[in-house]
Amino acid sequence: GRALLILLLSATVSLLGGLIFGYELGIISGALLQLQIDFHLSCFKQEILVSALLIGALLASLVGGILIDRHGRRRAILVSNLVLLVGSLILTLARSFIGLVIGRMTVGFAISVSSMACCIYVSEMVAAHQRGLLVSLYEAGITVGILLSYALNYIFTDVDEGWKYMFGLAIAPTAMQFLSILFLPVNPVKLSSWDSDCQKGLIQLQNTEDREVAKREPYKEKHYSFLDLFRTRDNMRRRTLVGLGLVLFQQFTGQPNVLGYASKIFHSVGFQSNSSAILASVGLGAIKVVATLVAMAFADKAGRRALLMAGCVVMAISVTTIGLTSCIVPLAMARDCKAAADPNASHSLTQHPLMPLASQAAVSPIPPASSAVKSQAGHGFAASRSLTKVFASTQSREVVPNSSLTQKRGLVDQSKKETVESTGSPFSGAPWAEHMGLNWITLLSMMAFVSAFSIGFGPMTWLVLSEIYPAGIRGRAFAFCNSFNWAANLLISLSFLDLIDAIGFSWMFLLYGLMGVLAVIFIYLFVPETKGQSLEEIDQQFSRKR
Repeated sequence: GRALLILLLSATVSLLGGLIFGYELGIISGALLQLQIDFHLSCFKQEILVSALLIGALLASLVGGILIDRHGRRRAILVSNLVLLVGSLILTLARSFIGLVIGRMTVGFAISVSSMACCIYVSEMVAAHQRGLLVSLYEAGITVGILLSYALNYIFTDVDEGWKYMFGLAIAPTAMQFLSILFLPVNPVKLSSWDSDCQKGLIQLQNTEDREVAKREPYKEKHYSFLDLFRTRDNMRRRTLVGLGLVLFQQFTGQPNVLGYASKIFHSVGFQSNSSAILASVGLGAIKVVATLVAMAFADKAGRRALLMAGCVVMAISVTTIGLTSCIVPLAMARDCKAAADPNASHSLTQHPLMPLASQAAVSPIPPASSAVKSQAGHGFAASRSLTKVFASTQSREVVPNSSLTQKRGLVDQSKKETVESTGSPFSGAPWAEHMGLNWITLLSMMAFVSAFSIGFGPMTWLVLSEIYPAGIRGRAFAFCNSFNWAANLLISLSFLDLIDAIGFSWMFLLYGLMGVLAVIFIYLFVPETKGQSLEEIDQQFSRKR
């Protein structure tokens, strides 16, 4: 009974941790539309607000590992919950731009610590044959959280000061996670006292044979310094190579950016502006949830290595296909933020009439940097930008400095009428009309890419990271890899439009395809299979193997 209760509570902690993470990443897209009016935010200020969460998360990944190793996983999660509650309150009560930035940084710090501590805690808490399922549950929580944030963005977009509700609602799942973890044991099963814990019926970690072996050669928990990550002791250098390789390839296969252009691809198939943005966000979100559930089901059966390699192969094929089709049917890329700052510029920026003129002035205000926020390693999807097009058309057309609520409501009603008129049948005026077959191939490739990421790199990277390091340094090692993840994410998202200007959209996607191929080779050569093994067995396997 107790083992089952611990299993259910571990699952709840994992799911809620992911849900909060996804919610905080996704909610900014809808909130920005109201914030830019209420606080008169320039493009630069919007970029700062979007990046604030990333900066907080980066800081957390630099110091969070020490907190997790020194003070324990459970305490780290409890502290991150309290910090998140404080951050949500600061955001809800914010009266100035500085208040918003501090609030977002606080939230970023909290979700980053929580993400690391949850994965490690759950992986140490459960039996080897359930570890894949329960750690992957975290990724499933993220995808559900992002979907939930988009739904709430849509609900509160017409409410006066709706952004307060958007930020404030994060308090509910945070409080639930805090309460759930209070009922879990203080320390995950102590590695040095396997047998006594198994006899207490805490969790059946091993079968009887394993337990006999454990009695004969007791597992001693070793102490490591941070620099041991780069030394040959216990083969730590190879483990660090595996962790960094997975994290960097996860970003360099283009996940944050491919999704940023989801709505453009939906347009090209003939869905017009408003419906396409909803479809891009919610449709791809739903696909992502389903694919993550598939990964959860197979993580302990097919194994981590097999899912990673299969996902990479499909991702490489699908981005290469998008690259090749865009050679024939070029996609128009607009720098969204400039268009928002200067509504008159939108005509020159948008080369093709993607949208009805009514909503062309309302090109999404979210800056390119926002695609960085949508993923901790691709935790986000269907760029916020796509959905903001929907919200942008339900807000005032340009940032009116002193627009009262009644003015806003008037504009909303007017744009709603335009929305209804503009969601008619696909139109043939666009240059893509004669390439309908290719457009559908592009759309299907996009869906395949999202599914493959959610089966492979999405959940498996964090699962493998929570398994391959010894307990004594697991928190710091996880945090070290995590900091590279955030930094790579920021770099890729910020350089994307400049790279497209330099080498062109098609070449960019073909480059991502090449990265996918390299990732498959890397996984084949360096990443071991860890399914069905206890954390101690994985550690011993690594220590022996040269």
